[in-house]
Amino acid sequence: MGEAKRREELGLPPREKKNENKTSKIKLNEILNKYPYLPLILGVSLLTILIIDLVNYYK
Repeated sequence: MGEAKRREELGLPPREKKNENKTSKIKLNEILNKYPYLPLILGVSLLTILIIDLVNYYK
C-alpha cells in the first residue's frame, strides 16, 4: 500500500513537497551555463593584452 492511500485512510492531508532551493554562494556555474563562451572570450582578450604589452615592452 502506498503512502498516499495510507494517509488518505488516516484522514491526513497529502504530503507537501519540499522545495529545496539550492543557492550556492558562488554563482560561477550559473554564469557559465548562461554564457558558455565567456571563458573563451576572457582568455582571448587576456592573451591579446599580454601580446600587446610584450610588443610594447620590446620597442
